Amino acid sequence: MTAAEDLAAHTAAARRFMIDGQLKPNRVTDPRLLGAMGHLPRERFLPAGLAPRAYQDEDVALPGGRALMEPMVLARLIQLMAIRRGERALVLGSGAGYGAAVLASMGVSVVAVEDDAGLMAVARAVLPALTQAGSITLIEASPVAGHAEGAPYDGIMIEGEVAAVPQAILDQLAEGGRLVTVLRDRPPARHAILARRVGATVTTMPDFDCSAVPLPAFMPAPRFAF
Repeated sequence: MTAAEDLAAHTAAARRFMIDGQLKPNRVTDPRLLGAMGHLPRERFLPAGLAPRAYQDEDVALPGGRALMEPMVLARLIQLMAIRRGERALVLGSGAGYGAAVLASMGVSVVAVEDDAGLMAVARAVLPALTQAGSITLIEASPVAGHAEGAPYDGIMIEGEVAAVPQAILDQLAEGGRLVTVLRDRPPARHAILARRVGATVTTMPDFDCSAVPLPAFMPAPRFAF
């Protein structure tokens, strides 16, 4: 076996363990989601030196205070969104594009917004080889305003921890649309939330306890005490 074949076998085994050891035991059951995460090479969305950590059951810290979200938390957020094939999704704070790639592999049309130029460069380099042409639109901009030009969306995922969900983003949900993210209520309390639009009303409910690395754009500015 060549070194390349050995590496391919190792990463394939790591993906199987991620599915069987992390996702399924934590109530991730959507076959489309399991299939997408079972075939996408998660390590391709990381710098080479961090690739061995791609399938660990924790966030992988990235430069600039960002992270590749823990597989189980990402999977449960996507499952909570209950996105259907052919629907449209907005991913905010999309990083190097792994979450967007998972959704696209599930048959979803994705708009991914990211303001870190380095992470966006990785996404632009990696995604064309891993996803169907035209399934993901990459937007380099601040995620805090969403992307109103493409609204409304059937699903919105803010891919990280937020202090609050801006009303401007909730306004971009379609009728029946769902938003998911990790909300910091009163530190250290954190949990995944599901927000759903019915008519003019958006109802938000907590779903499961979890943690994620905060997205800088969604965090309040530090306060100075004298």
